[in-house]
Amino acid sequence: MSLFLSIPYPSINPVAFEIGPVVVKWYGLAYSAGLLLGWLYIKKLLSTPQLWPGDVAPFKPERADDLLLFMTVGVIVGGRLGSILFYEPGFYMKHPELIPQVWRGGMAFHGALVGTAIAIWLFSRWYKAPLFSAADSCAAAVPLGLFFGRLANFINGELWGRPSSVPWAMAFPEAGPAARHPSQLYEATLEGLALFAVLWFLTHKRHALKSPGLVTGVFLAGYGLARSFCELFREPDPGHLFTSGIFTAGIVYSIPMIIAGVWFIRQAQVTRAAAA
Repeated sequence: MSLFLSIPYPSINPVAFEIGPVVVKWYGLAYSAGLLLGWLYIKKLLSTPQLWPGDVAPFKPERADDLLLFMTVGVIVGGRLGSILFYEPGFYMKHPELIPQVWRGGMAFHGALVGTAIAIWLFSRWYKAPLFSAADSCAAAVPLGLFFGRLANFINGELWGRPSSVPWAMAFPEAGPAARHPSQLYEATLEGLALFAVLWFLTHKRHALKSPGLVTGVFLAGYGLARSFCELFREPDPGHLFTSGIFTAGIVYSIPMIIAGVWFIRQAQVTRAAAA
């Protein structure tokens, strides 16, 4: 597609502001906003006992402060290690000094998912909280972080889409002359806003939190399906082991999520039926 007909990419300075030697980037602000809004949302859910089994929240709202700490460590450590191990192990083996430099970008959702799963398990063990209900509270809030994270990808001009002739295609500065799908915005919409709306409907209108594990299952399956769909418009990782035909690394890594999501949903249904 001719660049003349494409939408100009709104080049945004990745640096939000500077205070002396301190540089604050939109990328970091996006992660902070997602974690903080997720924390507030979890506290709101916990402050509404009628949403939970027996009209009793699984733990006190104040305990969400500790959960935020566990989740933050899980997201940062898991996301960074996931980016290294799942996508660029060869590069980081040659440049190990870059591994701690998270401010340069390079975070993977599937790695963050593993990290947060471990964090939730540790939290539930440490504070004697029901594991599935703790996972449900986090799953209901995660799409908020996904929304801001994908917006940060767009601001950074990274993880762009495949070449396209759609009227809203954009030419990303680092992606060459071709106009491309703004796939970061597709992901922000589906993985973030749409998935949050679905989970909100289930928690507030269908009492899904009363079936421990159900919200977690819907999140896992919903994200896996949304990510796989968006991968059809996102530029595949060149040379990746799983980039073959219609498959991409993002799709392959999402398949176990969909399977796990179906299992969680089924277990929640069986447990609720047995208790009826």
